[in-house]
Amino acid sequence: MNKSPFNIKQLDTYQRWREQKLSAYPLSIETMQVEITNPETPSESELGHIQALCRQHNMALYRFKQGDFRSKRFVHQLGAALGLRRLDNNLCADEDSLTSLQVATHAGQHDYIPYTDKQLSWHTDGYYNPPAGQIHGMLLHCAQPAQAGGESWLMDHAIAYILLRDANPEYITALTHPQAFTIPANILEGREVRPPQSGSVFSVTPAGRLHMRYSARQRNVIWRNDPLTQEAAAFLLDLWRRDSPYKVRRTLQAGEGVVCNNVLHCRTAFVDSEEPERKRLLYRGRYYDGVKA
Repeated sequence: MNKSPFNIKQLDTYQRWREQKLSAYPLSIETMQVEITNPETPSESELGHIQALCRQHNMALYRFKQGDFRSKRFVHQLGAALGLRRLDNNLCADEDSLTSLQVATHAGQHDYIPYTDKQLSWHTDGYYNPPAGQIHGMLLHCAQPAQAGGESWLMDHAIAYILLRDANPEYITALTHPQAFTIPANILEGREVRPPQSGSVFSVTPAGRLHMRYSARQRNVIWRNDPLTQEAAAFLLDLWRRDSPYKVRRTLQAGEGVVCNNVLHCRTAFVDSEEPERKRLLYRGRYYDGVKA
């Protein structure tokens, strides 16, 4: 990692990488969204465009121009074509390991916020997973938007890294500590379905990619009792409250989606339709893989 921008001692490498990352902002939906003419067989140029955006920004938007926007087959095919193959079969996932995100209750389980119409705070997916099950890729596909609201906000986690490091490089040191934060155990009806999980916020994969585990939900996180860690956590909370040119906002419409290397994201509250067939429905895939470079 000697020549990595994520090596605190490599200031020149970091500055070159930082300038290249920030020079593209502000981003527009037009530059971030790739139109896929035929979701049955995305073209090489369409896939290459998505990959290039993910190399630069860790995320891309897409829009299917035709076809059945509720087809999970198209979602699976797009993910696989981009190297997203190893799905994380989480607690509320469907049989095919994609998760149908809609207002619902799950018998014997918590009323998790993603399955309500409430605001969803900033996070990366699977922040509570063990080290061997980290989520490096995510795909979010809209089959049916809400009647109103439900806007997705996205931020490249590398930008959060830059803002933290520019504020105080020691924040990065604190957040790469292996005990930087702990997610309490998941207890359902008196039974532990997931033990506590401790780990770093930032890490670097063997391939040299920056990875982030994070949740802004304060009751979901126990931060390390260390002044710098506490300051860094407060810095991030303040970042979510402020306007920023680095946040991408999009209310996904039917046939649109996000493909990313598990960037930071949140969702506004929404109003659902009274008609069952018009209720908000998104498919989410969580992957152990990142988008193929």
